[in-house]
Amino acid sequence: MTGRLKQYPPSLQFAAFVGLFLIFTVLYVFFLAFIFPAISGYSLLTLQSELYSAKAAPEPISPKVLGYLKLTQILYTLVVFLLPAVFFAFLVDTRPANWMRIDRKPRFLPIILAFLIMLVAIPFVSYTGDWNHTWPFSPELRKVEEQAEILTRALLIMPDISSLLINLFMIAIIPAIAEEFFFRGIVQRLLIKMIPQMPWLCVFIAAACFSAIHMQWMDFIPRLLLGFLLGAIYYLSGNLWLSILGHFLNNGLQVVMVYLYQVKMIETDPMTSTPTEWYIAALSLALTIGAIWLFDKRTMPGEREHNHRDDFNDNIESIGK
Repeated sequence: MTGRLKQYPPSLQFAAFVGLFLIFTVLYVFFLAFIFPAISGYSLLTLQSELYSAKAAPEPISPKVLGYLKLTQILYTLVVFLLPAVFFAFLVDTRPANWMRIDRKPRFLPIILAFLIMLVAIPFVSYTGDWNHTWPFSPELRKVEEQAEILTRALLIMPDISSLLINLFMIAIIPAIAEEFFFRGIVQRLLIKMIPQMPWLCVFIAAACFSAIHMQWMDFIPRLLLGFLLGAIYYLSGNLWLSILGHFLNNGLQVVMVYLYQVKMIETDPMTSTPTEWYIAALSLALTIGAIWLFDKRTMPGEREHNHRDDFNDNIESIGK
């Protein structure tokens, strides 16, 4: 079974991956519609209805409801994103860890620079989010976004350290691994193998897919930019762990800031948007470009050449078989 797809061209490999994604998505929907209600006594709609009712009352959200909502969120990330990526990696190569670029431990300096890229980009990404919110969205779409925010705020209720750790696991660790495996490790890599002459276009397309699949259109642009930065980190370094760490930093920092606000250690609610001044956004953009340039210069050339050589050899093999 391992390496069965290696002989096929990238376009067919991509089609196979889309097929795997659809299969696992259907399995998750089937579980959510039939198995989960039988086990828990709740349907997803019932859980969401109880959540919105508690918000409108207002009254405390049932810990049981909150726990089941977190469980569905964790399972969604694992089944829809992680499992298709892992299965595909085993199908596409006899050395799946090498193909995914997770077989090498990242060096200390690239880790620091990847963190730097994600941190200095925050004001610019926030500025694009402010702009994205001014788009002429329909009232229906804005209502959907409001409901998504209610769900997010409910999931981020953290009265103690244990709930903080659970949320870091659910929102930072699992999505960082699963979504980077899926969008950078598979989608971006296959796109670059399909269109090797335009790697940065492929990074952009993968980032657009990453943003679109979240179905939160009022935050499409900032998530697109974050996806592009993570894709750039992966493309320039050839090490998926670096984009995973960058993704973890972005998500984990937000969770920690919300926790600090809830325990009264900071005064500003990080989930309440504060407009970013244009000159701060401009400085952030300049620093981000500089950080990416430095990251590129400090990445060992041999690592990228090795990755591109492997891609070239794979393409030659797929043509010859």
